[in-house]
Amino acid sequence: MQSYESGPDRQNSKPIRVLVVDDSAIVRRILSLAISQHQDLHVVGTASDPFIARDKILELKPDVVTLDLEMPRMDGLTFLKKIMKYHPLPVIVISSIGQASATHAMEALRLGAVEVFAKPDGASSFGELATTLPYRIRAAAQSKRISSINAAPQEPLPESAGHQFLIAIGASTGGTEAIERIVTQMPADCPPIVIVQHIPPVFSSAFANRLDKMSKIHVKEAEDGDAILPGRALVAPGNIHMILRNSQDGLRVALRDGPLVCYQRPSVDVLFKSIADCLGGNCVAALLTGMGSDGAQGLLKLRQAGARTVTQDEASCVVYGMPREAVKLGASERVLPLGRIATALLQLPN
Repeated sequence: MQSYESGPDRQNSKPIRVLVVDDSAIVRRILSLAISQHQDLHVVGTASDPFIARDKILELKPDVVTLDLEMPRMDGLTFLKKIMKYHPLPVIVISSIGQASATHAMEALRLGAVEVFAKPDGASSFGELATTLPYRIRAAAQSKRISSINAAPQEPLPESAGHQFLIAIGASTGGTEAIERIVTQMPADCPPIVIVQHIPPVFSSAFANRLDKMSKIHVKEAEDGDAILPGRALVAPGNIHMILRNSQDGLRVALRDGPLVCYQRPSVDVLFKSIADCLGGNCVAALLTGMGSDGAQGLLKLRQAGARTVTQDEASCVVYGMPREAVKLGASERVLPLGRIATALLQLPN
């Protein structure tokens, strides 16, 4: 994959230029309206198919593209491959909710898309879109893709974990690839893993299923009451908070509705703070790439409780936001490149 880098800090610079690509005129209008309500964002154009979009990318030079996957004349995945090959820039996939669409969205992330987002299907989802899409666009504009990240050497892992503790991972923009790299390295008998990745409903299930097929361990989207077991990773469902709770027969996860925390649901902070309350220091936690501050306060609470804590370094992050905030708070015990984090998660408790 070719690389692209974001420009400098945009807080005092020109608005982020967005190209909206979708075959539905209604969806193009809805997205344009949600984006245009913010002074730091500017829709420079729209396109109804990839051929029109190709010409407008060259003409208008957008900073971010929103891309539908189901379009006439050329499907979105094929077009995404061409973007990443000939004119790499941040792409947010906006797709219909459905298992097939979610699987395609996961493939889009593998091909280089920065984010996936669910298409609005009613008044309530439009309200969420108006709140969260601008946030995602800002994250995409700050993102970077560095071809050497995935090529960086992976530290060897021990053949057997041999320890009883919990691994907790939180991530946002760029996190699906980072989490994949960590989880697929884990030995079959690794400690239990709980994961919060900022991702829409249904897409979270597709993400967990993909990890399960690629890993030695069992990975599943969490269900309310799931037990915390060695050799298994639980992924928080999209749009639902996941917490840890003590039960008569051991640790289990609970799924809870609730307000957005740091603009997110599920929230890394919510999970991390619940782990600190349940386990104290019997945990090692990693906060990975992502925009904003979600997870920083939770990681601090874990470290104060005696847990071991790791953050991903700036060079290997797609967006160095959440880890940076944790470092500022003193929540991070170690700052490591992505290729060293899996090993650290198993070795730090020694």
